[in-house]
Amino acid sequence: MGSSSSRLPLLALAVAAFAIGTTEFVIMGLLPEVAADLHVGIPAAGMLVSGYALGVAVGAPLLAALTARLERKRALLLLMGFFIIGNALCAVAWNYDVLMVARVVAAFCHGSFFGIGAVVAAHLVPANQRARAIALMFAGLTLANVLGVPFGTFLGQWAGWRSTFWAVTALGVVAAIAVARFVPALPNLKAPHMGTELRVLREPQVLIALGMTVLGFGGVFTVFTYIAPILQDVSGISPHWTGAVLVLFGLGTTIGNMLGGRLADWRLMPSLMGILVVLALLMAAFAWTMHSTIASIVTVFVWGIASFATVAPLQSRVVHVAGDAPNLASTLNIAAFNLGNAGGAWLGGAVIAAGYAFPVVSLAGAPVTVAGLVATMASVALERRRPAGIATECV
Repeated sequence: MGSSSSRLPLLALAVAAFAIGTTEFVIMGLLPEVAADLHVGIPAAGMLVSGYALGVAVGAPLLAALTARLERKRALLLLMGFFIIGNALCAVAWNYDVLMVARVVAAFCHGSFFGIGAVVAAHLVPANQRARAIALMFAGLTLANVLGVPFGTFLGQWAGWRSTFWAVTALGVVAAIAVARFVPALPNLKAPHMGTELRVLREPQVLIALGMTVLGFGGVFTVFTYIAPILQDVSGISPHWTGAVLVLFGLGTTIGNMLGGRLADWRLMPSLMGILVVLALLMAAFAWTMHSTIASIVTVFVWGIASFATVAPLQSRVVHVAGDAPNLASTLNIAAFNLGNAGGAWLGGAVIAAGYAFPVVSLAGAPVTVAGLVATMASVALERRRPAGIATECV
């Protein structure tokens, strides 16, 4: 991975990952502005997060099937086309309904892009460098939380929320050009046979692993979807400083991503259970710490670490239990993350719409993560019923 011939294609994929990650998460920092401009309530604006997440959940398996026969580079460029069109439509959306449709269109590329991109990245380098290559591509997604989301929030508050989507659209064009220019065609890289891949869904452990992802990460978005109004209305942080707090959250996610990977390599399932316990406790504690400016900032930073420390273990688990058919399972797990995001955003919005205060939203998120912990414990229990040689690798 040291040569420019392999580094440039990976950087092109990372730029695309950065753009996709930015458009997914930036809406949360702009909920007050979007709600005010389109004359809808905060819960309705929060459903834009759910719409995107559901677009990923539906689009991931659908586009994986539709692009299965395409050469991988062509498939990536087609997916970036969906991304560009969707975000341009977001920027010109004249009402809430159009914005919702535009978010779904932009989301369609998400799951399949990361699924195909990971396979392409792995084939651009020697076998002993594949994990690092995939990590470099996904670094773009992590950096979106550190740079893209805060900058997009600042830009949207300064020049209007539509300017953020125009900027993301331009970034998508740059990413598409980079992929077209630097990612080589890989005619010998065959797409997986969908019939073979679909059989993996008969495995109970794969279904449990997907459920672990939906629930374990869903609790995060019950609260994080509404982080901007929480920080502004409860913690007393001005709108212009909200982006700075999101920078801290992004730094936390970067630390958590690396920490989760190391813990997953060490002891996967015990580490995952410990992380979920910490995550649930943090969300319960946030119901009280959000009333203090300093305490809320500290909690958001630590929460970012715990939230993204789950990602590598959850992804590793589903790939492991999928055995010889990891491609569709890996793509579906990305959809599962977003299904959890959608359900969490809906739950948080329902709590607000019912007239409860923001601390109750935080308390509502904790049991969702606890349910993910229960699913994880059930997976471990099922594993231990099998012959000892199977269980030891994961447990």
